[in-house]
Amino acid sequence: MQKYISILRGINVGGKNLIKMALLTELYAKLDFKNIKTYIQSGNVIFETKKTNETLLAKKISDAIKATFNFDVPIIVFTESDLEIIINNNPYLKKKNTNPDFLHISFLAEKPMPSSIELLSATKEDFYLIKKAIYLYCPNGYSNCKLTNGFIENKLKIKATTRNWKTTNQLFILAQS
Repeated sequence: MQKYISILRGINVGGKNLIKMALLTELYAKLDFKNIKTYIQSGNVIFETKKTNETLLAKKISDAIKATFNFDVPIIVFTESDLEIIINNNPYLKKKNTNPDFLHISFLAEKPMPSSIELLSATKEDFYLIKKAIYLYCPNGYSNCKLTNGFIENKLKIKATTRNWKTTNQLFILAQS
């Protein structure tokens, strides 16, 4: 069995796309996933299943949500070891005076084309892109950052969803337990 983390974008926000975590857990169980754990109400799910392609898992989950709840949700799936690499490679942690409360990770469904990265640089935002993760430092708050999920998806033509540093680390802790 392989341990995976799935992060859903845009559920339980502003009264839209409502899914209770108990119902999400039931849905994952119906998909024959095991050892299912959720973290907070924003659609973070740790689960185990036989080793398979993350993109196919995301589609399987997305299709089941569409069939059950009648709305589309972008989903990104990665392994526990992928998450560990993302956490350990955060370039902001090597800088002095970095406040982890201002750190965010935008998870990408796939690695972007090098030519499209320049489109993000035009924002003048402080970020690093390493493989399938965009590391953001937002001392004025994520809500004031121009590199939103929608902007990233529009420029890179890739699905994205963002989690703060605390949530990212908590997902890893839960995956390890």
